[in-house]
Amino acid sequence: MRFIGIIGLSILSSVVYGIIHDLITAHVCVEYFTIGHPPLWNLHTPTELAFGWGIVATWWVGLILGVPLAVVSRVGTWPKRSARSLIKPILILLAVCGVCAFMAGLAGHYFASHKMVWLVEPLASRVPLERHVAFLTDLWSHLASYASGFVGGVVLSVVVLIGRYRAARQKTA
Repeated sequence: MRFIGIIGLSILSSVVYGIIHDLITAHVCVEYFTIGHPPLWNLHTPTELAFGWGIVATWWVGLILGVPLAVVSRVGTWPKRSARSLIKPILILLAVCGVCAFMAGLAGHYFASHKMVWLVEPLASRVPLERHVAFLTDLWSHLASYASGFVGGVVLSVVVLIGRYRAARQKTA
């Protein structure tokens, strides 16, 4: 059951982050969700799209990161980590992801505004020209969230494993 708690915490954390992230980005560029993604359950408003895509696009990230985190937290004879003990590290990871997404969004906006990056077909024709910069802002922000989430999830798993190893050594010393 302890494994399920860690995996559940990871999925819940990812979904909450995804909804918050999408609430922001859907209001920056709704076309990112309506044109850049397949239709989802007849959702149309930025808020509806944020909740729908916030769940659909992130629950699996939480699962993929939660399973190894549960394994490195619980398997073996070293002192175990509980889901509760992982809340703060996960919140820190999500804050780092948010900062990375914000910075990447700013970079995407800058580069798109200065015509250093641009949309390619078929999106270039489908997204109204005056929305290209906002679309690219969202795209860069989302890519940064996924990248920093995956890298951060691996780092968090390694940090937990090292922490358990050190705790075990201190117990035997």
